[in-house]
Amino acid sequence: MQKYLLTFLLFSLITGQLTAQRLVSDAKIVYKMETAGQPADPTFEGGTLTQYVKGLQSRVDIDFKALHYSYLIDSRNQTVVTLIDNHGDKYLIRAGKEDYEKELKQYASVQFTDAKETKEIAGYTCKRSVGKMSDGQTFDVYYSTDLIPENKQFNRRFVNLKGIPLQFEILNKNGTKTTMIATKVDLFAVPASYFDTPKSGYKEISREEMSKIGN
Repeated sequence: MQKYLLTFLLFSLITGQLTAQRLVSDAKIVYKMETAGQPADPTFEGGTLTQYVKGLQSRVDIDFKALHYSYLIDSRNQTVVTLIDNHGDKYLIRAGKEDYEKELKQYASVQFTDAKETKEIAGYTCKRSVGKMSDGQTFDVYYSTDLIPENKQFNRRFVNLKGIPLQFEILNKNGTKTTMIATKVDLFAVPASYFDTPKSGYKEISREEMSKIGN
């Protein structure tokens, strides 16, 4: 009887560990933004980042009061479409396989080293990890080992991370860091239409043309 109970307990522990991890193919994660070391700018107050994932497709929406960016990422075809809505002026920029692979290569060199700290974020226990880029710059990440992305390239910045990040820093060109902190994680079937490229309403331009506009 004792042997049976011991076997049952061991089996429960093992299966409990396995079922705790979830392979995520569809998800919506909402992050709030916090920027340190930078004067408050009303335009960027209350900014949010929303990450959508569906199989080999992903989408990132960055929302401010009058400025909106969307990135439609197709990992199967290795393309990215950027949508910009700047005070009602709408632009569309396409990036092909060459640009996709260039950015993927850049982040594939990032090395993540786990630290001892953990914290609870949006209902998940997250591990702290420090990402080190090829130029020596570092940034903090807290990720959930319970959420394993089916598509490792859903966010190429974290292609080497062992889970889904629920808090992470972005290095800004002016030397400051913006922290994204998850406030909500929804694991549901994301509609395929979220990843469709608009057929009208946007002016298609190149990256070079966009830089001349001042964005």
